[in-house]
Amino acid sequence: MAFVTRQFMRSMSSSSTASASAKKIIVKHVTVIGGGLMGAGIAQVAAATGHTVVLVDQTEDILAKSKKGIEESLRKVAKKKFAENPKAGGEFVEKTLSSIATSTDAASVVHSTDLVVEAIVENLKVKNELFKRLDKFAAEHTIFASNTSSLQITSIANATTRQDRFAGLHFFNPVPLMKLVEVIKTPMTSQKTFESLVDFSKALGKHPVACKDTPGFIVNRLLVPYLMEAIRLYERGDASKEDIDTAMKLGAGYPMGPFELLDYVGLDTTKFTVDGWHEIDVKNPLHQPSPFLNKLVAENKFGKKTGEGFYKYK
Repeated sequence: MAFVTRQFMRSMSSSSTASASAKKIIVKHVTVIGGGLMGAGIAQVAAATGHTVVLVDQTEDILAKSKKGIEESLRKVAKKKFAENPKAGGEFVEKTLSSIATSTDAASVVHSTDLVVEAIVENLKVKNELFKRLDKFAAEHTIFASNTSSLQITSIANATTRQDRFAGLHFFNPVPLMKLVEVIKTPMTSQKTFESLVDFSKALGKHPVACKDTPGFIVNRLLVPYLMEAIRLYERGDASKEDIDTAMKLGAGYPMGPFELLDYVGLDTTKFTVDGWHEIDVKNPLHQPSPFLNKLVAENKFGKKTGEGFYKYK
């Protein structure tokens, strides 16, 4: 009887352990790698919704610039959100900023984090090297996520030993204003990881949508071919870029025309995305490179950020 009892207790204990391991991760501590516009935006919304955040980049100068940008953004949010109560707005800004620490050493801060969100340069080799290193230092339960907009999540996850705890978490710029987050589930991503990231996105006040690990996910898979077709329309001389922009704003109700949007996103970014897709599927007519886009990028005319793209900016 004692033997049976022991066996029963072991069985119950084993069942409880399995149940516990299957529970979703409630993300409280977040590490964001990359202090650029996207990384800083992600850090801001995470801290503003009660998460503790560590923002990581290569130098203290970059981090100081990121923190300054976050503060300016928060003051704009507070001015609108707390228009009737400026004191509460000031407290909101200070509390949010106090929840964001910074570091230049990612490996030293991931040991106690629940989630690592990477928002660095769109280079597979660089991302693989980063995650391979962090995989050695992060806790067993820690989820890894990439904010990539164009690279395959599976290819990034394969650099780690936690493919089941790896997914895509694609935010949109500007992060504090854009409500959408694409949650990308690879064939290896566990349901627990996926649900944890969906819950985290909701906790940020975002609207998550699910997508498989397909090129461009949902938004860019539809958006980039549209932008490229606008360029081809212009290249063929069928219409001017000004008229194309006007037509899509007044006829389709879009807030920006395709050329305005291309300049805003960055022509180098669009070219990088199209080139990557073209390599994967050379025969797909939607992924064919544009000679005119290539020419502008070769001349370092990337759009708004360089002062000139399809349009000139002062």
